Amino acid sequence: MKFDKTYHLKDFASELQLEFRGNEQAEISGINEIHVVERGDIVFVDHPKYYDKALGSLASVIIINKEDVEIPAGKGIILSDEPFTLFNEILRKFSEVEFPAEGKKPSDFPNCKIHPTAFIDQWVEIGEGSMIYPGVQLLGKVKIGKNVVIQAGTVIGSQGFYYKKRPNSFERLGSEGSVFIDDYTEIGANCTIDRGVTSETYVGKNTVIDNLVQIGHDTRVGDRCLIAAQCGIAGCTIIEDGVTLWGQVGISSGITIGENAVLYAQSGVGKSLAPNNVYFGSPAIDSKTKMREMASIRALPKFLEKANKDGK
Repeated sequence: MKFDKTYHLKDFASELQLEFRGNEQAEISGINEIHVVERGDIVFVDHPKYYDKALGSLASVIIINKEDVEIPAGKGIILSDEPFTLFNEILRKFSEVEFPAEGKKPSDFPNCKIHPTAFIDQWVEIGEGSMIYPGVQLLGKVKIGKNVVIQAGTVIGSQGFYYKKRPNSFERLGSEGSVFIDDYTEIGANCTIDRGVTSETYVGKNTVIDNLVQIGHDTRVGDRCLIAAQCGIAGCTIIEDGVTLWGQVGISSGITIGENAVLYAQSGVGKSLAPNNVYFGSPAIDSKTKMREMASIRALPKFLEKANKDGK
């Protein structure tokens, strides 16, 4: 997420009454998570395991809970006992997205078919030829391309599932990013697509999504993908072009599903998968290997029965 203007670290810290070290002239132009960070961004880190990754990233300023670290040349750090909370506070301070009030009207989009029961937030853009069915909710910074179909009850732009566990509760990281649904995509009924935390959740051109599908924050779905009902895709995941996910596939966060990969129904994916292959199972593996494994398991009782007879 970019700010309206560029700050120097010294001025930024002074305005927000923050303690800092390093290059006081380091330029700050935005705030982002580590996986989408750019030069000029603020990023946060609160675990020693990731200190080096954050300090070595493109970020110009790092919010960190450790003072005695080696600060890379030209960069600065902001010190905080709770980097997650401070990142959250900065994110919300500079975001214009608020709780939905009165939205736009279907008549604001004369070249589209939009049911009067759909809610369209004030920041939403909709391309010509698109069809928005009853009860659709478009929340926050949502951009809908041309000739997109969104069926009844779908919510696009909801808050991401991003929490930090506290002793007696969970602290939610605000979702101040956006969603872009590209041209000629069709989205089924009662789907949910979360907006990015600081960046964009994206669904590519000519992709078809069935009913009851969940797509998490900052995930990128490529062109010409086919996603069947009840699939769940966690945040920060990359689904490359031409991927097929059959019913009830579950995909964990931060991984990549390679181009033209196919996942059979009820597969569970916990690590990145190579392109141009068919996968099955939980954890998902090559489908032929999995089928042989299942056949072997089915044959196991007869094998044990024979072994027992031979052993007598």
